Amino acid sequence: MSTTVGRIEPATLASAQSTGFGVLGALSFAHFLNDMMQSLILAIYPLLKGTFDLSFTQIGLITLTYQATASLLQPLVGLYTDKHPKPYSLSVGMGFTMVGLVALSIAPNFETVLLAAALVGTGSSIFHPESSRVARMASGGRHGLAQSLFQVGGNAGSAVGPLLAAWIIIPHGRPSLAWFSLGALLAMIVLFQVGTWYKQQRLTARGKASVARQIVNLPHSKVVFSVCVLLVLIFSKYFYLASLNSYYTFYLIQKFQLSVQAAQVYLFVFLFAVALGTLAGGPIGDRIGRKYVIWGSILGVAPFTLLLPYANLFWTGVLSVIIGLVIASAFSAILVYAQELIPGKIGTVSGLFFGFAFGMGGVGAAVLGKLIDMTDISFVYHVCAFLPLIGLLTAFLPNLERLKTTGVGEALQKT
Repeated sequence: MSTTVGRIEPATLASAQSTGFGVLGALSFAHFLNDMMQSLILAIYPLLKGTFDLSFTQIGLITLTYQATASLLQPLVGLYTDKHPKPYSLSVGMGFTMVGLVALSIAPNFETVLLAAALVGTGSSIFHPESSRVARMASGGRHGLAQSLFQVGGNAGSAVGPLLAAWIIIPHGRPSLAWFSLGALLAMIVLFQVGTWYKQQRLTARGKASVARQIVNLPHSKVVFSVCVLLVLIFSKYFYLASLNSYYTFYLIQKFQLSVQAAQVYLFVFLFAVALGTLAGGPIGDRIGRKYVIWGSILGVAPFTLLLPYANLFWTGVLSVIIGLVIASAFSAILVYAQELIPGKIGTVSGLFFGFAFGMGGVGAAVLGKLIDMTDISFVYHVCAFLPLIGLLTAFLPNLERLKTTGVGEALQKT
């Protein structure tokens, strides 16, 4: 049939329980540590550039290696764990990150830096799909809120990383990076406890009666088309963010003659705004619908990105905060929207979207780094300013909240 219908299906016991804020807090804390350690790679780019005399193309290759490892492996990890859940894989993934940090602190050459980045990316690929699954399991039906709480930890960690790099690593040198591997060890302990809760929940759910939950049925072609639109929106968001995550400090140093430490503070402020925006996106999507959040986040940021290349230092800081707040609210809404499009495939969907986001960030960093070498860093910011206009494609997404409401009415009429 070409029409869209809604229906009522059984759900697991976990969906009916109250929101597990303790578990979500532990996941968010582990995500904080994970992304804080990973952001150190981005934050010490000026140090690596000077140590190994790297070009901007090589800087982009570091990000590409890290992001590509994560993006290629995450969908595979998600697909595997959908069929074979591994509660303690979260701790294992964090172990890869720990080894990667130690390797980066003692790397004698550029090739070893790339290997360390690949290890950190592998840890990320294991961590994100299963963590997203556990967050949904602990959501109590408030899926947007759960994803936002989980993701805000990661974004907060990404924001703190540049400050720690400015205060500790840059003054004391690259070997001081090894001390941050203790954060990975702490995260492994926390995630082991989360894994134990996850294992108990699965065992409990097997012995309990299921409860009803509502999902939306769409034609296969419509689902595929909608997923493609969401992936294009992810491309626009993360390609633009790559220009700020990887090159914002260089932009500030070149255009406004800031010191490395001062530029790191501006990067922190931007990333902190991203964390706040992430926290807001999920709950707002739960209330007003995820499509509206996607509209406002992707397309709504365009006026500010278009103004940024023409701003002075003060307004550059203000606009970067607004951009971070607005654009960050999209991912939680996009991820939960995709999970509702393809129910029962939480790990696969999470792995696909986290992986694609990481991949676009890596490709964006590499492409933009090459473009900077060929032209000028200010030129890149003029070009990237138009990327959020791709948000117009949101118009083609179905309104799932409206379809679910219609479906419930039809189901009730038949009973």
